[in-house]
Formats: sequence, C-alpha cells, structure tokens
Amino acid sequence: RSDIKLQYKQLWVWNLKLSDAGIYTCEYGPHKVRTSLHIFKLTISSDGHFLQNEVPELILMQNSSSPLPDLSITLFDSNNNRVTPELQNKSRQKYIVNLKKLEAMDSGTWVCQVHSDSPLINRNIFFAVKVLGFQNPGLERKYATVDSTVILSWRLNFQKIKWKEGFTGQLNWKQQESANAHELLDFNVTAQGQLHETKKSSRFLFAIPERKPESTIEVELPKVHFSHSGQYQCQLEYQGRHVQSKIELVVMGVSANPVGPLSSGANMTLTCQVSGLLPPNAYLRWERVNGTKTDIKDSKQQEVKLAVNISAAGLWSCHLIEGNDRKISLQYHVEEAPVWINYVIIGASVGGSLLVFALGCLCIISGISWHRRRQRAKRMAQARQYLLENKTCQCQR
Repeated sequence: RSDIKLQYKQLWVWNLKLSDAGIYTCEYGPHKVRTSLHIFKLTISSDGHFLQNEVPELILMQNSSSPLPDLSITLFDSNNNRVTPELQNKSRQKYIVNLKKLEAMDSGTWVCQVHSDSPLINRNIFFAVKVLGFQNPGLERKYATVDSTVILSWRLNFQKIKWKEGFTGQLNWKQQESANAHELLDFNVTAQGQLHETKKSSRFLFAIPERKPESTIEVELPKVHFSHSGQYQCQLEYQGRHVQSKIELVVMGVSANPVGPLSSGANMTLTCQVSGLLPPNAYLRWERVNGTKTDIKDSKQQEVKLAVNISAAGLWSCHLIEGNDRKISLQYHVEEAPVWINYVIIGASVGGSLLVFALGCLCIISGISWHRRRQRAKRMAQARQYLLENKTCQCQR
C-alpha cells in the first residue's frame, strides 16, 4: 500500500487506515525530518443509502501519535445549508452524531467540517448521501367532481439521484383511515432503473396511462364517484424499510329536488355534498352566477353538505373554499319553465279540481239513485208479502 519516490523524496501510501497514523521519519544523509500523520475516518450508516424521513448516523474517528485534540464538527447538506447534528457520543477518539430527518431533496454531496485549535486543524471531509423517496408532499389532498376523470401521480426520484439499487413498491387504497386497504398495483424497479408495474385489483375501474413522465407511478380514474374517494397510498420498500406518500381524494357532487325546470312561484332545493372530511379552514358555498349577495349561502367550517332553497332560475355554483382559496367548483343550471308550461300546470290544476268535483257529484248522484232503488225494492217486497197473506186467508174461509 506504499511506494517511495526517491527522486522526489516522497512516501506514497494508499488506502489509509487509522492504524497508519503516527510519526514518519525521513533520513537522507545527515538530514532527518519527522512528520506526524493524523488520520480521520468518517463512516455513515446504511452506506449512505436512505429512504425519505430516515435519520442517518455519522461516526467520525481519529488517530494520532500525539494526544488526540478536542474536535468541533460542523455539517453542511447538499444545498450548502448548515445542519446542526445531535451528538450521541463523544470521546476524543470517536464522535457519533445523528443528522436531521432526510428529505428527497437532500441527495448529493455533504461536507463534514472538522476544526481544532491545538493543534490547528481545518479539514473538510466530503461524503455522499442518496435519499430515495417522493417528490410529492407526504400528504396531498386532491379534489374532483362527480363523473370527471382524475389522474393520481407519485413522482419518484430514483433516476434523478442515480440510485443503483433495486427496490419494490405498491399502491393501496382505502376509503377510510380505519378501513382495510386494497392493493391496486405493485411495481419494482431494477438496479438499471427499469420500472415494471402490475395491476392487482378489480374493485373499481382504473387504468395505468401508457404515456406518463419517467419515474412516475400513475393511475387514471374515469368517471369518479363518491365510492372512489379515500386515501391512495404509494409505498416504497428497500431492504425491509418503508416510506410512503398519500393522496386523499375528495369528490364533490350536486343534486336538485325536484329535478327539472323551475316554474314561476315554485321552489327548488339544491344540495352540494363532498365525500370526506374537510380541513379545519374549509367550507362550502352556494351562489348564483351574476346574482346578488342574497343569493350566497355558506356552510359552517368542515361541514360536508350544504342545501339551499331557491326560487330563481339561472346558473348556480357550489364552491369548496379552503382559507381564501377556491379548490373546486361545480355548476348546476336551473332552467326556467316556459310560460305555456305554467298555463298547462294551472290548467291541469283547474282541470284536476273540476274532475274531482265531477267525480264527487257523480258519486253523490249514484248514491242517491242506489238508495232510491233499494227503497223501491223494499216496498215491492212488502206489497208481495201482503198479497200472499190475503190469499191465504181467503182459502181458509
């Protein structure tokens, strides 16, 4: 592991170890020169390969023939931001520190800056960190309207950071936090960076788009309904460790009662509803397009259903508002019934009333006639009985 360059009076040593520390003496004729070699060794857990949200452990060791100095350690991440480590163990020979919880953007070259006043040491030690994870946030909320098409995407960073290890993953769905999860698809990525996906569930219709960005897990949901709402969780697995990213799908729908054109003087109830819980600062709003302030109605915060009684036709919109931001809107067009329909309705009402009156009169007349026929039949029966009794008496005489 060493070589002497006589022409330059140099000693070359490769693959230094802590045990190589010490005093090296060079003798050349009557001259003698001593050099002290101080060696640092920096190691990082998991060989520098981490999943998002993991906390690396850094171990710095030193060896020297002189008494070991007290070191101060400063760390800078791949974006040259100073990182304050958590010191776990400190001795003059060995320092153990925990770094911060890693994010996907932390991949790159980090710097460990070692300093000592006596002896004077200022040394930068570079080390590589690769963080496998998502370029999405840990929890994302996505809104969709009934019967629309929704695409859910998770952007992985394995190609961006040149990850050279194979890993697997899966996409699960569950409607509520406490419900059982259903596996929609699983996937694996080879050490060469090739992504392979396999559909696993037929619970509801979804597709894997043929054209999509590289390093992306993506599903397409056509004609979504309330039954599609819930949590979609994409999970990566590497050497028995896991990291996941969730997208919560919230579906909005509107309905009317009664359905159809709105007649003059009539009322209609419009109902707007979302499929799941809303954030604390979110609420629903009904308003008539180009209407007045009286045509606006807000729900209480976090209410998932809002009904409004209307008597004016036109275009009505339901908005889901989070803070001051409109996340999604859905319109419902209330048609005004034509004038002839109003006359038809009035005529039908009047005609219906007359028909009921006529039927009532008919029933009364029929009842009276039936009663009279019954009385006449009763009198005829009494007359026949009287005649029979008189004939019997004449025969006895």
